[in-house]
Amino acid sequence: MSLNIRAESDCQLDLVSLGECMVRLSPEGHGRIEFARKMDVYVGGGEFNVAYALSRLGLRTGWVGGLVDNPVGGIIANHARAVGMDISDAVVMPYDGVGRASRIGLNFTEVGVGPRGAVTLYDRGHSATSKMKPGDVDWDDLFAKRGVRWLHTGGIFTCLSESTGAVATEALEAAHGAGTIVSYDLNFRSKLWSSDQAIAATKPLVPYIDCLIGNEEDFQKVLGYEVEGADIEGGGELPIENYQKMVRKVCADYPNLKVVGTTLREVINATENNWSALLYWAETDTFHVGPTFERLILEDRVGGGDGFASGFTYAFLAGKTPEQAVNYGTCHGAMLMTTRGDTSEITLKELEHVVAGGGARIVR
Repeated sequence: MSLNIRAESDCQLDLVSLGECMVRLSPEGHGRIEFARKMDVYVGGGEFNVAYALSRLGLRTGWVGGLVDNPVGGIIANHARAVGMDISDAVVMPYDGVGRASRIGLNFTEVGVGPRGAVTLYDRGHSATSKMKPGDVDWDDLFAKRGVRWLHTGGIFTCLSESTGAVATEALEAAHGAGTIVSYDLNFRSKLWSSDQAIAATKPLVPYIDCLIGNEEDFQKVLGYEVEGADIEGGGELPIENYQKMVRKVCADYPNLKVVGTTLREVINATENNWSALLYWAETDTFHVGPTFERLILEDRVGGGDGFASGFTYAFLAGKTPEQAVNYGTCHGAMLMTTRGDTSEITLKELEHVVAGGGARIVR
């Protein structure tokens, strides 16, 4: 039941991600939104971040989502093209002058420090991606004719609207039919939908998924599986053995699942986290644990989970073992959080140095 990844020579792209990309506005330094006089501009979105990171690591990637043909949409397009991402299948919508029909979603993010945590304020209603509908993308051309080795998407895209849920179904069915590996980040967002809505929309998708990513709250709120003893509301320490028991039950119920991964984060304060990750390899019924970064100094915690997903995806696409995959994912997630912004600034050489146990001495 190993991952049967399509040959590189048979595909134009190694990975395509499907999801919303937003423009992020952050006060300088650790400033507050309400007192900001200047804001730094970043680009990011859960699925977009994975494709961007893998392009930085040298793979051929693409992104599918909604864009608007105005300068704000151009910020996203320029960011993607700067690292060689293929956005030819992005759905570009006309700008009506005020954004009534479609717009680029925004988020305002404060970078926390010490006892004050990070804060994100969404302004993403009526976004172009949420207006995507079935038939907007020729999935047969993308997956079967051009060829894609891996598709990554997740719950944030699926929950944006009824039509994006239908697009997710359309994309996953087409990818699965073409032999493309599918990874899905459950990524529950209570501001965007309820648990009942998430479960109803997500359960039919799971038979098309090979790699599932999610923490204990994601599995409970999105698939209805509980981790015994987990303090989801209080944010207490995750009971690892009970989480493992839950993962085994999920994979027994859905034998098509081959990999399940989650990050292990203990928040000491907004600037320091203990960080690791866990990966379940169903073929051998084995859990692999990544290296532990104790009191990891964070520059910006946003995107750490996407860093984990892109790191282990890179490893599998490069033909590495599950044990190596969790190491790549854990290290990449840790390194991504040492820079500002949602998207990765890490190179493959830097990542492999840390995976091999290399230190942080100055490079001269």
